[in-house]
Amino acid sequence: MNQLSMPTSKKRINVSISEDTEEILGLLARRDHVPVATKALQLIELAIEMDEDEVWEKIVTERDTPDAKFISHKEMWSGLHN
Repeated sequence: MNQLSMPTSKKRINVSISEDTEEILGLLARRDHVPVATKALQLIELAIEMDEDEVWEKIVTERDTPDAKFISHKEMWSGLHN
């Protein structure tokens, strides 16, 4: 039987890491019973979420002023505010 392999939809990247990072990544992967590449992806995704949280926190802090205008959730999502 001739099987066709489907290409992955995931983008591959090459990343150079230190020996210490490689060792720690391997330990974390073994601890969580996942391949090293899976653990690396999980950690990258977590870092992206943390970075996004920092951006949102900065926006919120800038907007949270004594003269801030409060609008309802419904107004916000319906686009009624100006």
